[in-house]
Amino acid sequence: ASAQVVEQAGFPAVATSSGAVAAALGFDDSDSMPVDEAFAAVSRVASSVSVPVTGDMEAGYGLEPVDLARRLIEAGAVGCNLEDTDHHGDSDLVEPQSHAKRIQEIKEHARKLGVDIVLNARVDVFLRRESFDRATFEEGVARARLYLEAGADCIYPIGLSDHVMIGELVSLLQAPINIMMRQDTPPIPRLTELGVARVSFAGWLMRKAYSTLLEDVTAIAKQAGLASS
Repeated sequence: ASAQVVEQAGFPAVATSSGAVAAALGFDDSDSMPVDEAFAAVSRVASSVSVPVTGDMEAGYGLEPVDLARRLIEAGAVGCNLEDTDHHGDSDLVEPQSHAKRIQEIKEHARKLGVDIVLNARVDVFLRRESFDRATFEEGVARARLYLEAGADCIYPIGLSDHVMIGELVSLLQAPINIMMRQDTPPIPRLTELGVARVSFAGWLMRKAYSTLLEDVTAIAKQAGLASS
């Protein structure tokens, strides 16, 4: 239903949110959704709209690149988010060279299947590092460059909100950049001025919708004498 609302609003594409999908299905947003359910959700979204759909596939659910590409395309999507958080190992982030190789193989397998998917490579240093300093920024740049060289179409430095650093990242990479909106993120017109190509709202729209639902249901409960305050 929300995908159809996005299409009705005039947007030329729909992107799923792994946080929203996981919550709707009763799972944590931690690369732990059952694979069949994750792709079934993407398939239902893709079949409900006439615009292109990109799926937030978290870290890929442990699938081999060929299987991730195949299942994504079979679900009807033409793009995906892929994060570099290490959900299943001992580190906070996966090793960048191996992740770049994974990106390259996903892109190659998708092209062999007839779809040059848009791969939005999430760079999670700004979320996973304990401190946010110049070294963190430079690590993010280094990872982003590796992913772009491997064939990523867009870089998603999730958690980066400082307008100066956003502008610098756009200038350094000379590639499409995706920024996540949050309270301290510059407004969309300013992001446009900075050269940002894509803006994500992650699970914010879902949380806002559920907050409204909670208010309405609480009011109904009060009217029915089921709530004391």
